[in-house]
Amino acid sequence: MAKINVTELVLRDGHQSIIATRLRTEDMLPICSRLDSIGFWSLEAWGGATFDACVRYLKEDPWERLKKLRKALPNSRIQMLLRGQNLLGYRHYSDDVVRAFVQKSADNGVDVFRVFDAMNDLRNLRVSIEAVKKAGKHAEGTISYTTSPVHDIPHFVALAKELEATGCDTLAIKDMAGLLTPQMTSDLVKALRAAISLPIHLHSHATSGLSAMCFLRGIDAGASIIDTCNSSFGEGASHTSTESFVAALQGTEYDTGLSLEALQEVTAYFREVRKKYWQFESDFTGVDTRVLVNQVPGGMISNLSNQLKEQGALDRMDEVLAEIPRVREDLGYPPLVTPTSQIVGTQAVLNVMTGSRYKSVTNEVKNYFLGQYGKSPAPVNQDVKHLAVGDAEVITCRPADLLDDEMERLTLECNSLAKSEEDVLTYAMFPDMAKTYLQERNAGSLKPEPLHTKQDAASNAARFAPNEFNITLHGETFHIKLTGSGHSGEDQRPFYVSVDGVAEEVVVETLSEIEVSEGGSSSNAPKKKTASSSSGGRPRPTHEGCVTTAMPGTIVDVKVAAGDKVNAGDAVLVIEAMKMENEIQATKSGVVVAVHVKKGDSVTPDESLLEIQPA
Repeated sequence: MAKINVTELVLRDGHQSIIATRLRTEDMLPICSRLDSIGFWSLEAWGGATFDACVRYLKEDPWERLKKLRKALPNSRIQMLLRGQNLLGYRHYSDDVVRAFVQKSADNGVDVFRVFDAMNDLRNLRVSIEAVKKAGKHAEGTISYTTSPVHDIPHFVALAKELEATGCDTLAIKDMAGLLTPQMTSDLVKALRAAISLPIHLHSHATSGLSAMCFLRGIDAGASIIDTCNSSFGEGASHTSTESFVAALQGTEYDTGLSLEALQEVTAYFREVRKKYWQFESDFTGVDTRVLVNQVPGGMISNLSNQLKEQGALDRMDEVLAEIPRVREDLGYPPLVTPTSQIVGTQAVLNVMTGSRYKSVTNEVKNYFLGQYGKSPAPVNQDVKHLAVGDAEVITCRPADLLDDEMERLTLECNSLAKSEEDVLTYAMFPDMAKTYLQERNAGSLKPEPLHTKQDAASNAARFAPNEFNITLHGETFHIKLTGSGHSGEDQRPFYVSVDGVAEEVVVETLSEIEVSEGGSSSNAPKKKTASSSSGGRPRPTHEGCVTTAMPGTIVDVKVAAGDKVNAGDAVLVIEAMKMENEIQATKSGVVVAVHVKKGDSVTPDESLLEIQPA
């Protein structure tokens, strides 16, 4: 058997899994020449959540990142993760957008396209694969591995045969949650080797602690390419460490031929770089065997942790992890990989945060039940479906067949902002977010989210106060842990805390502040208070006609105006939270008497967003 080839993931999936996709291009480029010289089969460096993170958080042009990496890695195959008809967004795009996106990705430097669909619906892969082949690039068809009553070896073999028939060059087994066991890996690879002639590429997260054992069994069974991540961003929710696995195969018939000394140079570099991103580190990115039950992928767990932290609800992670498999079952056991991981995960958070399952249903869950993401692997929960979409008709065709060509319209919509076809494609992925990004870029005012240093934490006590402590009151000691807070600098600010393990929300009303000078002296300064205002300056909810949100987020649509008549349950607002859109319904029938928000506003649960009075 030929040597085992290695795809290195440190430039994409590694940091996505460990630090919520926050690694900046400026921290990739200095080590690229060393990575380029090692001899990997490919370097995964683009796609997945990196496109979103570049625009949303880092204020980088993802296309410029790709161009810079292409120049810095002249001898390496650059690999990307492409979500089939979803591309790198969270909906299906028309075929002309898919073809344009694939061609531009190829033009700017992508050599290997790992193409997958979250539903394993092959109808959603064909156009992408055809476009990759037309561009003269390597198409890697992908099985999104999961476990359920309907996901067995014959099911995956049938998928593999169809992918081979489409003209794929290799076949990837994408175990995004680390669910493979050594025996299952061996059995699956053997079955696939007997059924198809394509080289088999193994991808598995180390979350459950089994991935290295799975790789060894998979290699023995006939797999020829494996995904690993440099140990600086490896293991746990990430992947088997490259150095360890290269060492494990040295001197065997499967020897990778890669230099441990060269790999260690990469390790030393990224270990230092990782320290810059300490604020994005999570307690949920180590080995966690609960993944064998909740099936949360490595890339999702890091982002979910960060998003819950932003919601002030990190202490409810265990509840969310318990709710995710229940939601997944209701949706017919989709594999948990973007976008279905976000769809299921966000709905699970809503179910937990609202205190009632499906009290609020995201638009994406509604679209899922309507068949707009493809065919569910198993029948969905009909009661939940009816709650979400009533008796609305479910489509049975390929979802993209219902979409008209979009490129001409998208080009016109962003004509005043876009300077290239790449800009138009960025706008296609995330219209509202890209519009803001392009406006700021053109004005020269882009500012990435700040990276705090640990020196900041030590010197700025006002910002980095203790977040876990004991307090003794009237002879009783309570364990307090701060899990999140509302906006700073307000007269009243909500703090989310855990008191002896019980989640609580407290509102701190500022009566005076201590102003600390550079020299360390302080003075008491009276501060005006406004008892009726929320942490965001809007009125607090005071009656049942006040409409609120269950989670902090951004208003993306206001569907009513003052004077409009509404019925209880009518959609009045649309909010984006955790990258998903959620309709907010009228709490009662009546007349809208006040609207306190507009599109683009950031909102929190302690605010009245609009008010309804009886007609």
